[in-house]
Amino acid sequence: MDRTWIFLLMGLLAGAVAPVQAGVNAQLRQFSGHAVWTALASFTIGTLTLLAYFLVARLPWPETASLGRAPWWAWLGGLLGAYYVLSAVVVAPRLGAAVLIALIIAGQLIVALGLDHFGLVGYPQHPVNLARVVGALFLLIGVVLIQRY
Repeated sequence: MDRTWIFLLMGLLAGAVAPVQAGVNAQLRQFSGHAVWTALASFTIGTLTLLAYFLVARLPWPETASLGRAPWWAWLGGLLGAYYVLSAVVVAPRLGAAVLIALIIAGQLIVALGLDHFGLVGYPQHPVNLARVVGALFLLIGVVLIQRY
C-alpha cells in the first residue's frame, strides 16, 4: 500500500506550523526582550521534547564511529535552524505572517532548485528546466504581490 499521503500530510503540517511558530516566538520576544533569548528558549524546549521522545521510545543511541564518518557540513542543521528561528522572530512582527512565509518558501525553492540541479548535500540530481524556473518566478511574483497588498 502506497503511504506517500502520510509524507504529504507531514509536509503540509510542517508548513502549517511554521507561521504559528513564528508568531508564538515573536510574542515570547515581547516578554523576553531579546530575539536571541527567545530563539534559545525555543531550541531548549524543542531539544527537551525530542529528548523525552527519544527516551520514551527507547531509541538506540547512534554509534560514535558512525557519527564520526559524517561529513562536516552534515552538522550544520542546528546552526541553520537557529538562523531560521531567529530570523522569523525578528521578521514576523515587522512584515506579518503571509510575507514572512512567502519569503521563506521563495528562498527555500530557489536554494532547492540549486541543490537538486547539482545533487548537493545528498539530494538526487534533478536538472533545472524552464518549467521549474517559471514556477520559481511565479512564486517570487507572489511574494511581491503579498507584500504590496
